[in-house]
Amino acid sequence: MRDLGEPVQIAYAASPNVPVHEHANRHAERWGSGPFVVAEHIDLAVSLVNGAPTPFDHSSAYGWWGELMVELVVEHTAPLVPPGRVHHVAYMVDSLPAAIEHCRSHGAPVLLEARTRSGTDFVFCDARDELGHLVELYERSEGLMAFYERVRSLARG
Repeated sequence: MRDLGEPVQIAYAASPNVPVHEHANRHAERWGSGPFVVAEHIDLAVSLVNGAPTPFDHSSAYGWWGELMVELVVEHTAPLVPPGRVHHVAYMVDSLPAAIEHCRSHGAPVLLEARTRSGTDFVFCDARDELGHLVELYERSEGLMAFYERVRSLARG
């Protein structure tokens, strides 16, 4: 995955039986991450799993942890990754199609394709057999860079 650049985020699959903000509080207390920005039931304009229209209802808590963003993902629909595991490692790339092709050529095909209501496209490539988790890809944009900086600045106080 070296051609994708440096990872920008590590995400953990969290239980849907616990509110996402409680997962965030627990992670902050135990591991020193955060503070967290919580987004519940993230509204997607499009979600395809293995190319077929499939709901992907999830809530996430985003915090800063060392040099990376940490995301705690609660999947409200059938989970792509069981709770208690690394959900994904994310990369902010210059070209989404080129990054997707790189992952495909290295045995990690696209599992989920999605677009947020605000127009951000992202994919999860399936590296679970080799790495034990998904690889998230999204193109670098001013909006994403601003969000990352906002979460980072909260950690700086």
